[in-house]
Amino acid sequence: MSELIHLSALDLRDKIANGAVSAREAVTASLQRIEAVESRVRAFITVTGEQALAQADKIDAMRSAGETLPPLAGVPVALKDNMCTRGVLTTAGSKILHNFIPPYNGTVVSRLVESGAISVGKTNLDEFAMGSSTENSGFHTTANPYDLSRVPGGSSGGSAAAVAALETPLALGSDTGGSIRQPASLCGVVGLKPTYGRVSRYGLIAYASSLDQIGPFGRTVKDCALLLNAISGHDPMDSTSTDVPVPDFAATCGESIKGMKIGIPTEYFGAGVSAEVAAAVRTAIAQLTALGAEAEECSLPSTEYALASYYIIAPAECSSNLARFDGVKYGLRSSELAGHIGLTEKSRDEGFGREVKQRIMIGTYTLSAGYYDAYYKRAQQVRTLIRKDFERAFEKYDLLVTPTAPGPAFKVGEKADPLEMKLADICTIPVNMAGLPAISVPCGMVDGLPVGLQIIGKAYDECTLFRLAHAYEQSTGWHKNSPVL
Repeated sequence: MSELIHLSALDLRDKIANGAVSAREAVTASLQRIEAVESRVRAFITVTGEQALAQADKIDAMRSAGETLPPLAGVPVALKDNMCTRGVLTTAGSKILHNFIPPYNGTVVSRLVESGAISVGKTNLDEFAMGSSTENSGFHTTANPYDLSRVPGGSSGGSAAAVAALETPLALGSDTGGSIRQPASLCGVVGLKPTYGRVSRYGLIAYASSLDQIGPFGRTVKDCALLLNAISGHDPMDSTSTDVPVPDFAATCGESIKGMKIGIPTEYFGAGVSAEVAAAVRTAIAQLTALGAEAEECSLPSTEYALASYYIIAPAECSSNLARFDGVKYGLRSSELAGHIGLTEKSRDEGFGREVKQRIMIGTYTLSAGYYDAYYKRAQQVRTLIRKDFERAFEKYDLLVTPTAPGPAFKVGEKADPLEMKLADICTIPVNMAGLPAISVPCGMVDGLPVGLQIIGKAYDECTLFRLAHAYEQSTGWHKNSPVL
């Protein structure tokens, strides 16, 4: 069954549907791969093998009875561990939720069940999705499958690593400032951040509510399109969910890109982006023009302020969202009882890691009386300027193309300086600030490590993203690479 782990989600789904492979065989192959490599990769916090096999048997029974199978029937998927799953430990990578078992499923989890996809476990992440390397997890650091001494990126590093290591063909992550696209780039897989509001956030443990968005990982563009179809759509349980039509994303893959206009923002090739990454992306752009697209330089002048404004807005929302973890209702409770206020302080001190504490303090400060206008209000005004830059660019271009990450995967412990770590998201943060969709696809290798191409689209125009990404992917062989473990 080892050959099954090399199949795309689309191929595996089709083999299950026509009876060439059973859902149990597909899930078993995934679980065996997890058992074989997990001691080195450490992509998962929780593996749900028995539950997955039971779900697979139900799919096989449906097929035996001649019932119509749902679109992802039997395909294994991994879930970032900040998505609530009924009856399964959900930690958000934090010790403060070390014993939290939700009594309900998040909307994306329910939709995955409806699609027939089978969750095999919950993946590691930077605590509460705050980080760019998965080193901030409250449990362990995940390794990059291409080089076990390096990080997989973050915060969805576990999901990206699981797909890259062939543990699952699909995974879900969340993206607040690049947390799907950056690890996708570092692990050599495809990762998509949908338009804000395209996918329900109900059941996602919040970091920054105006920025968070759930999205898919896959080894191919079409696999990501299939998974996005399964999880998209309006949800009355989420007030930020938008009621817009959900097209067949996968159907757009394969359409011509001839005449498509692409903008190349010069700000994304400046200081901080390695020469090797810039060269790989330029080569990818040349390939796109060879396929018939038209590319030219453009400018997004407010980009230089994106990082600073993001690290005011995101911590402010984090400070508000994480106030609920008080040691009283659920999660970790300090054993040193000292009255209600003392209990809350001790529980939060014991449960939160250093990075989370730092962001809470920054956010609380920027929201405090006398500083709100000087920091939070001005950051939101800058956010408007960033969004308007994109709007002007999209009056002329169908898509924008940039590097996904400024460099390839770095070594564990290499970026001890918090500011240096935050610079790992310089290419991805502006997209979240504007609420736009963007995808990362593999576009090269630097010193044996993957490099990603970021394609940014207009709001709710994921179809055009998939068209260009699929055309590029199919004209190159980068997506066929896989690490040796």
